[in-house]
Amino acid sequence: MGYRVGLRNSSVRPDLAKLLQELQELELTSYDHLTMTTDGSTPSFYKNGIINECVQIAIDNGVPEIEAYMMATYNAAEQFHLEERLGGIAPGRVAHLNILEAKDNATPISVIAKGQWLKRDGKMINHNQQIDWGGKYGLDKLDLKWHLSESDLQFSMPVGLRMENDVIMKPYPISIDANTEKIMNSCDESFLMLIDREGEWRVNTIIKGFTETLGGLASSYSLTGGDIVLIGKSKSDLMLAFSRMKEIGGGIVLVNEGKVIFELPLNIAGMMYDGKMSALIKEDEKLKEILIKHGYKYEDPPYNLLFLSSMHLPFVRITPLGIIDVKKKDILFPAIMR
Repeated sequence: MGYRVGLRNSSVRPDLAKLLQELQELELTSYDHLTMTTDGSTPSFYKNGIINECVQIAIDNGVPEIEAYMMATYNAAEQFHLEERLGGIAPGRVAHLNILEAKDNATPISVIAKGQWLKRDGKMINHNQQIDWGGKYGLDKLDLKWHLSESDLQFSMPVGLRMENDVIMKPYPISIDANTEKIMNSCDESFLMLIDREGEWRVNTIIKGFTETLGGLASSYSLTGGDIVLIGKSKSDLMLAFSRMKEIGGGIVLVNEGKVIFELPLNIAGMMYDGKMSALIKEDEKLKEILIKHGYKYEDPPYNLLFLSSMHLPFVRITPLGIIDVKKKDILFPAIMR
């Protein structure tokens, strides 16, 4: 029908092998209208590379080698009407060259980009380039001018958010007593707060299914412009997690039983890591490992933090306007001014 389709292989949905197997079963013979994407996955998913991993999956699942590479290069350029500039090697085009040991091994041993070696004979070439995030772009450490108080930690809403999986959340009636210092009588319910980065408003409720025992999580990494997310079973742990997150200039902090057990500084506007990708991958793996120990049972914690406010997903979300029914576009409970 002329449709162009991007096949996704992401940390939330690592489906590419299954998709290709099903296409093979349907006797697909033309791959001209197919491309591949990893959909902006979290760092640990990229431990072994990005699109090279997708190409390898395609080759390993019966896609002819040339077609697999075309899906990652020319097909993508053509889809976006950039084939006269990208996607091929010819005069006037931007060509990044991957040099392979063998055509059935998609991970390059050498890479040339914009005329410079980035990898040569298996070794990375360090060009010592630095980005002045603060001075040039104004993306400094997060500097919150306000404090979280005990009066902010009031959880009296009748409706909470129940996690069905990594991306779907449904409303549910809260039956526990949330006017306590710590949630003791429920294994998988936690306090949940979204609070304005400028400290002007807050939304408080209960989330069901995030973890079973974690005392507190504070994160400046969120979908709504870096507003602060707090999740946990203990109000004192939430206060400590927020205080530490504020102290390090933004990031993700985990606290349990009065102790900081993990912190990931995100010193570029509270949203980005200022360091090497290899180090960030290790921190991402550690974050997931700790949360799993506390009862987290899904695939991708950083995505969960984003999806809390993501209005393109059903059924309810916590947003700067309050708790919203996505399909009806109704505000179930409005945000509270501080």
